[in-house]
Amino acid sequence: MHPILVQIGPVTIRYYGLMYVIAIAVGFVLLARETRRKGLPLSTENLLDLLLWTVPIAIVGARIYYVAFHWDYYGSHPLDILRIWEGGLAIHGGVLAGAVVVFFYARAKKTPFWALTDALVPSLILGQAIGRIGNLMNGDAFGTPTTLPWGIHFPPDSPAGMAYPGQATHPSMVYEMMLNLAIFVFLWWWVRKRNFKDGFATAMYFILYAVARSIVSFTRGDSLWLGPIRAAHAISILFVVGFGLMIWRRRLYRRRPTA
Repeated sequence: MHPILVQIGPVTIRYYGLMYVIAIAVGFVLLARETRRKGLPLSTENLLDLLLWTVPIAIVGARIYYVAFHWDYYGSHPLDILRIWEGGLAIHGGVLAGAVVVFFYARAKKTPFWALTDALVPSLILGQAIGRIGNLMNGDAFGTPTTLPWGIHFPPDSPAGMAYPGQATHPSMVYEMMLNLAIFVFLWWWVRKRNFKDGFATAMYFILYAVARSIVSFTRGDSLWLGPIRAAHAISILFVVGFGLMIWRRRLYRRRPTA
């Protein structure tokens, strides 16, 4: 595995970037389909505007979140903060930053926020699954050493190879990709067809992803830490409790009456 897909003169096409482009394109198609199905007052041009605002800010948020947990390094190497093609994007930071953008965009367009996020979360989790292919080729979001037969020996110059030289590691990014795909199937083929109250699909996304990420994090070799606890576990607890209470208090599991 190698992070570079092809080199054309001075132009380098990396798997990491390619997977992001594919994830954004596929996600946009699904989002446009969902907004039409739900009757949201957003045109294709509106959705493109939302995309152009959300994606860059989400990437910045994901990078800031990651850098904050590695400030002991980046404080001494500030220029390396810009080297996002080498990995180092934390999904929790990206999701939180993106959610802020979507909130203000929904208000500006007078669109129900929870209805819009319900339309968005299937695209988001599918995009996360596609993005993990880039992590696999890049050798980041890697796991701890393992003797299991499906452990992967990453190249010595990859993040995994440098962290655990000569050792096979859990393909944690593959574990998460598979769980993300399962969540997508659940949201796309079950939740969206049952006309639950606005916000239910969004809450289920956060809860299910929190559980999936918590499971995978036990095998991660590059976890971010808050003292003795993994940051992914801490924020996952907040997501499960917070959105679980939201589902219960607002009775989001009840279906809306059909006309």
